[in-house]
Amino acid sequence: MYLRKKILVSQPKPLAEKSPYFDIAEKYGVQIEFRPFIKVDPVNAKEFRAQRINILDYTAVIFTSKTAIDHFFRLCDEMRITVPKTMKYFCISESIAVYLQKYIVFRKRKIFFPASGKVEDLTVQAHKHHKDETYLIPAADVHKDNLLRMLDDKKVNYQVCIMYRTVSNDFGEEEAFDYDVLLFFSPAGISSLLKNFPNFEQKEIAIGTFGPTTAQAVRNAGLRLDIEAPNPEAPSMTTALENYLKALPKSIKK
Repeated sequence: MYLRKKILVSQPKPLAEKSPYFDIAEKYGVQIEFRPFIKVDPVNAKEFRAQRINILDYTAVIFTSKTAIDHFFRLCDEMRITVPKTMKYFCISESIAVYLQKYIVFRKRKIFFPASGKVEDLTVQAHKHHKDETYLIPAADVHKDNLLRMLDDKKVNYQVCIMYRTVSNDFGEEEAFDYDVLLFFSPAGISSLLKNFPNFEQKEIAIGTFGPTTAQAVRNAGLRLDIEAPNPEAPSMTTALENYLKALPKSIKK
């Protein structure tokens, strides 16, 4: 074990002045840098039309992320599609639902989300109370299948459409990669790490992940997983990171 001084968070730097990451950096005297391992490239109107999907054929949209919302309305604008006021929106969480205010007037009668923030409860909501809707799901080229499996089980009428792609965010050859802790939030981040550094040797570098699919991607890559969230003691990545730092011997933390 050696000093855990420099931490790489594979996400954009928080825009808010206050963030648990900033608190951790000050409390434990560590350096935290933010650098996404992946970036999002938009699918243009021509590429979208090649999928032979007509947005106006659908009566509801399921959003699993704020990124999906951005690209849905971007494409509608590019293709000069006026989304009808009758369109219903189903979001995986309240924060994603509130983000819709960037594009539409927030009305409770057409925006739905499960209070629990769980995919299972969203599919129950769609099936039980809105089973006659036809759902469009904007997604990336690589997306999780658990939502789709649950919709299939409930025989919900839906169509996935690719509106953006996740691609590796390349590091320059001249950039130093001298981090002691790497934190990842998607399997694509692990793929990008190995693409950028094909001879990567973990050695004493600690790797942390958020979500079971990202954790499995680390194991599949033959790497050691040191920090895993969520778990009963750490519902967030920042809590898991702080618990990890707390557990280090004092001689390492100082």
